[in-house]
Amino acid sequence: MCDYSLELVASRPAMVGDKLISTSFPHTITRGFASVDERHTAICLLPGTELAFEKEVRCETGMILSWGLGHKVAKFRQVSQGRSNVHHDALEFPDGKTVLLTQLCKGQRATVLQLPAGIGMTVDDAQSNESNVASPVAARLLARAD
Repeated sequence: MCDYSLELVASRPAMVGDKLISTSFPHTITRGFASVDERHTAICLLPGTELAFEKEVRCETGMILSWGLGHKVAKFRQVSQGRSNVHHDALEFPDGKTVLLTQLCKGQRATVLQLPAGIGMTVDDAQSNESNVASPVAARLLARAD
């Protein structure tokens, strides 16, 4: 899903095999993912979507410095669901650490490996078939199930 602060930004659902880049969007206070080919379109991920980064994931401290997380894979999660007007989009890493997307350094590249069970295919499936897009209806149903 896309964070509340991206409601006014053009967006589309993630597809298996999408090449993403972490970015900020014009006129917003948040960061998220865009396609490397469509930099002004937010790519909305469903909770459980698996990503593989080209390099170790890095986060900003709010200053000039950044810190590495020691991982190149993560699952998309939504946190603080009961609270409005806070960022919900986050990544969970193999060690259990969760980091908000707004903390990611800009310019990091990732590939969508797999959508949540029942939604999509693996990258291998996508290469042998057409890519699967999670429909808005399916996204709403999954959001209610969580």
